[in-house]
Amino acid sequence: MANNFTSLVNKPITETSSRCLTESVTTAHNFEVTSYSLLQGMGARKFISSSKFSNSGYGWNMIIYPDGLHEDTGAYMSAFLCFCSGTTDAKVKYTFSLLEKDGEVNNLESATYTFKQVGGCWGWGKFIANSKLKELLSRNGDCFTIRCVLTVVKEPHTEDSTLIVPVPQSDLHTHFATMLKDGEGMDVTFSVHDQLFNAHKCVLAARSYVFKAELFGQMKETTMKHIKIDDMEPSIFEALLHFIYTDTLPSNCDVDQNVTLQHLLVAADRYGLDRLKAICEGKLCKRIDVQTVATTLALAEQHQTVQLKNACLRYLSSQGVLRAVKETDGFRHLTTSCPSIMVDILDIVTPPSVV
Repeated sequence: MANNFTSLVNKPITETSSRCLTESVTTAHNFEVTSYSLLQGMGARKFISSSKFSNSGYGWNMIIYPDGLHEDTGAYMSAFLCFCSGTTDAKVKYTFSLLEKDGEVNNLESATYTFKQVGGCWGWGKFIANSKLKELLSRNGDCFTIRCVLTVVKEPHTEDSTLIVPVPQSDLHTHFATMLKDGEGMDVTFSVHDQLFNAHKCVLAARSYVFKAELFGQMKETTMKHIKIDDMEPSIFEALLHFIYTDTLPSNCDVDQNVTLQHLLVAADRYGLDRLKAICEGKLCKRIDVQTVATTLALAEQHQTVQLKNACLRYLSSQGVLRAVKETDGFRHLTTSCPSIMVDILDIVTPPSVV
């Protein structure tokens, strides 16, 4: 009997495995509030809301009560996440961050909650004391931004992992970055203010229809190997090449500076790189202030960036902003380079007439 048991123990057995997966999707929404002091005094239960944003098929928005949700929270600003649309039982993890103008986090709250039905709200009746908020507003021109980082937790599910083969992350962009850095096989040279940049014709043509026409179109010279560019800074062309090869902005380029972003947007528009143009447009939308709004608006008008133009006009509609902007050199440039834009500015600052 013992021998039979030993033989069973030593016999190879078949193994299978499975795993439980709990997936999640995270998104963020920034809700900017300007001229906040004008909202105070609305009374308890009176609120303002962000636009609707989506995550995993669910719709959400943020609501703010300047004078508190109830009378007993009148000394605080209340802030809540609201479930606008989607199926029931939406489990979420989220944070509300109160951001100052420079992006610094002044106040942070987090929660985990399962929304049972559409219309439900969950958050903080005492999100921030009005006394503390008053200090923040005095430093930030009577405005702030609430950033919601929202993670929707999906239902867990189990799958057979016996035959699952892990697939490495794509590293295509790193190989193209190496191509650009090593210079192997390059067949065209650009001279940008006497600084030379080498590249591959096929890569440029594949990424830009403008380069394709220039390098392989009917108007090209059959032996074109050297192209001179005098109306672009070398640093901007270098960033442009990096994006063409990697689809990302370079880490060693100061692309967070307003002027750099403006020049890069112009270059992207010139060479038909719509994704790069959109990235620059999005970054510029977040960097509008009194000193930059006029030049940014001129840029938006000249290069048909609708979202950037609307962001500039919204900023100019804020109380007292236009008077300060008129004193800048950028505004004087705007009135001469894009006189038609003045009609749009007048539309937003002039109240409609009463009939």
